[in-house]
Amino acid sequence: MKQKITLLFLFFFGSITAQNLVLNSSFEEYIDCPRNISFFHYNVKDWSIPNEGTTDYFNSCDDKMDFKNFNGEQEANSGKGYAGIYVYSKQDYREYIQGELKEKLNKEEHYKISFYVSLAENSSFSINDFGILFMPMRLMNVLSPKVIDVQNYSKQKYKSNYVSTNKKLFYSDKENWIKIEIDYVANGFEKYFSLGNFQTNKEVIKERVAKKKGRFAYYYIDDVTVIPSDYNKEEELQPKIEEKIEEILLEPETTYTFKNVLFDFDKAELLNTSIEELDKLSIHLKENKSLNIEIYGHTDNVGLTTRNKELSLQRAKAVSEYLILKGLENERIQWFGFGNSKPVVDNTTEDNRAKNRRVEFKLINKN
Repeated sequence: MKQKITLLFLFFFGSITAQNLVLNSSFEEYIDCPRNISFFHYNVKDWSIPNEGTTDYFNSCDDKMDFKNFNGEQEANSGKGYAGIYVYSKQDYREYIQGELKEKLNKEEHYKISFYVSLAENSSFSINDFGILFMPMRLMNVLSPKVIDVQNYSKQKYKSNYVSTNKKLFYSDKENWIKIEIDYVANGFEKYFSLGNFQTNKEVIKERVAKKKGRFAYYYIDDVTVIPSDYNKEEELQPKIEEKIEEILLEPETTYTFKNVLFDFDKAELLNTSIEELDKLSIHLKENKSLNIEIYGHTDNVGLTTRNKELSLQRAKAVSEYLILKGLENERIQWFGFGNSKPVVDNTTEDNRAKNRRVEFKLINKN
């Protein structure tokens, strides 16, 4: 028997109007079309390097230029340009990129930092940690190509603040771009930032991804953003939403995908946009006591299989716990995590991977 249910679906027309504060955030503005890729600090507008490493710049600005390089080949995540840095190499050699913000960050305001990375094909290792060092001025006195010691600046009473991703996930995808996000509360002096790996070879956590003689991890970086978060500007940054009521038929023993149950990258906390749909489903379950429900979590194929399985289970559990919080009895709900084992489409494009990152549910008649 089909069960009739009225759900409120939210269709987003428009976008968050928060402004990206990073100058030349996608590395599209340059002085000369690069012939020598190691001149990142001379060639890319509004960017520099904080140490004596030779950060690279790739751009398909010329018909003769393409994205093939000494460590592999990768299309830009957006536009025509991106940076390339060594984050792990022999003798603690490191490369960084140093960006500038349009204005200083506001003290105690929340920001969302994000950037995209892709591991170069010739890399023998991947890492799980990128760091960002914020300062009020450019960092220019590191006369070494080695790891930058962030503790050194706090000891010398420089205004500085260091944050890192510090994830369990290894950024090991050599074909696709992975988005990294960090929540950040500003101190009020931040105008410049350096991005890379700030750990020595003894400290860095790495994972071997290829049996190669070289021992290094080299990443491409694109689309760096710093935007005000919606923690304390929820109303100002709320997307414009047009609400539309749709009547649909939910049939027991049929699997459905939630339309607006969403999570941040590598997290299992429900976003506010998920609540409306879950509340409507909760009401339906209260009105139909003869139904139980199963929740299924899924991920794309980016990252370790074990981590994807864990993350998918955590997300399914988060949905289940919310329904229980709204009054659903524990015995009427079960949750499962399938990781990346049940894709609905192949994982060859970002759009397809987004479709595979989903939470599903099935209504089940009680026996």
